[in-house]
Amino acid sequence: MQVNEKLQALRELMKERGMNAYVIPSFDAHQSEYVPEHWKSRAWISGFTGSAGTVVVTLDEAGLWTDGRYFIQAGKELEGSEIKLFKMRQPGVPTYSEWIRDVLKEGDCLGFDGKVFSCNQAKELEGKIRDKNIRIDDRYDLVDLIWKDRPELPLEKVYIHEVKYTGKSTKEKLNMVREEMKKKGAGYYILSSLDDIAWLFNIRGNDVRNNPVTISYALVSMDNATLFIDSRKLTDEVKGFLKENGVDVKEYGEIANALKNIGESISVYFDPNKISRWLYGCMPRTNKKIPGKDIVMLLKTIKNEVEIENLRNCHIKDSVAMVKFLYWLDKAIHEEEITEISAADKLEGFRSQQEGFIGTSFDTIAGYKDHAAMMHYKATEANQYTLKPEGMLLVDSGGQYFDGTTDITRTIVLGQISEEEKRDFTYVLKGHIALCRAKFLYGVTGTNLDVLARLPLWEQGIDYKCGTGHGVGYLLSVHEAPQRFSIEYNDTVLEKGMVITNEPGVYKEGKHGIRTENTLLVTGDQLTDSGQFMKFEVLSFCPIDLEGIDASLLTNIEKDWLNDYHKKVYEKLSPYLNDEEREWLKRETREI
Repeated sequence: MQVNEKLQALRELMKERGMNAYVIPSFDAHQSEYVPEHWKSRAWISGFTGSAGTVVVTLDEAGLWTDGRYFIQAGKELEGSEIKLFKMRQPGVPTYSEWIRDVLKEGDCLGFDGKVFSCNQAKELEGKIRDKNIRIDDRYDLVDLIWKDRPELPLEKVYIHEVKYTGKSTKEKLNMVREEMKKKGAGYYILSSLDDIAWLFNIRGNDVRNNPVTISYALVSMDNATLFIDSRKLTDEVKGFLKENGVDVKEYGEIANALKNIGESISVYFDPNKISRWLYGCMPRTNKKIPGKDIVMLLKTIKNEVEIENLRNCHIKDSVAMVKFLYWLDKAIHEEEITEISAADKLEGFRSQQEGFIGTSFDTIAGYKDHAAMMHYKATEANQYTLKPEGMLLVDSGGQYFDGTTDITRTIVLGQISEEEKRDFTYVLKGHIALCRAKFLYGVTGTNLDVLARLPLWEQGIDYKCGTGHGVGYLLSVHEAPQRFSIEYNDTVLEKGMVITNEPGVYKEGKHGIRTENTLLVTGDQLTDSGQFMKFEVLSFCPIDLEGIDASLLTNIEKDWLNDYHKKVYEKLSPYLNDEEREWLKRETREI
């Protein structure tokens, strides 16, 4: 079926159930950013393949809401359909809940699948429409009824993430969780987020592309922990490991009954942003419910010393792969045909040669020329460009290793570029350096620091419609909450041991896209009468293309930072390179 045919089929089901509007988010039943094929309902109904967006369908209209990372991509992918693009956070653009309130009439019915809406999402939506007496029906997954060849839930095998990588055993982590539960007065704690569950039990899987997680729920009490998972995914080794660490196993679908059978007077802790409206409804009404930020999310974001040392090692391996790729590209661009896809494949090949490599941490973004203006561009056989020794190639990529997760972007000059491109490249670099160099008082959040990366671009009248950086998991999601650099308010204090990216950029539709990204570790700096100061340690080591830089626009401090960074790149990576690669790297890291 084409998109408009799917919308018409959905509307027929809406009419049968008395619904006037239906909402289809991007999430799965676990509020994941990246979801298995089974839960890609929004992508299936709309044709928009980006990772973030919400579709709303009424009986005579349809809209897609997405953020600035995807404006260009969504515009292209929605062509030919009746779905209207709503550019989120732009002047005069309503949120989808505001739009629903405007278009529905008093007494109308709004439908959505309660299994893929978090408690807070549902609560926010209800709040927007309450004064119009609009009814809500959250019982049905209507897309399931028309998606005839919908993929089944994956059954990938689970494996153990060994303590030599994790630094703490499952028992130790459960003890940490229970200490937090005591502070909150909770008898039970519900986990729905897949990366939280994987971290807590020291298990990993392959149920979601690029994300080593397994579809499951978990329930922790003061004397028991239960993993709800399809048991076909568990080997005898994993079953024994879980039992040894005090973890019971029940089937995935048994979570509902487990929650219903919690004692009526028991207090239950949960994160309303992470558990679904349906899951919340499974708990007895008489339970004392304690909403708050997810316990494991806050624990796992601060890496322990074993994880930090592993991450340093992991990033060296990943940086070696990047340099080998850049060396190859510099030679091959003049000798063979290279496409965006073949370049991405070649980079993955270099990563696969590194010890402990499992797979990519997200689908590589390899955008040549104007394709790079789409922040999360994904090349296909039909739309990809062939590279030439001119212009710029943006490559945003990362790897999953047993000892960590990586994320790095380099914009590579393949040949002649314009003065505008060189100027934009340099101002992106200036913002990147400013954030890397930041020294800040403890208590600061990523929102406080975001402006450092934007200011050089703002002074040129340029902005990028996304955050400047995100947390990174540890053999988990490449996007890890709650820390981030963003204009949007974030109340998470940057703590020692947090990992976060630094990735300002310029994106000019029809022209070019430029991004420079390194992964940073939050560390302590000096303690003075004013308090504890903090700084960043750069984990990524890869040359920044000197051919893209207008050195006259850099200050002496910025030149010193770049020269020092490139000196470290050469020192750390040259021992792992052959003679030709080492000579190339020496030239690419020369002082300016």
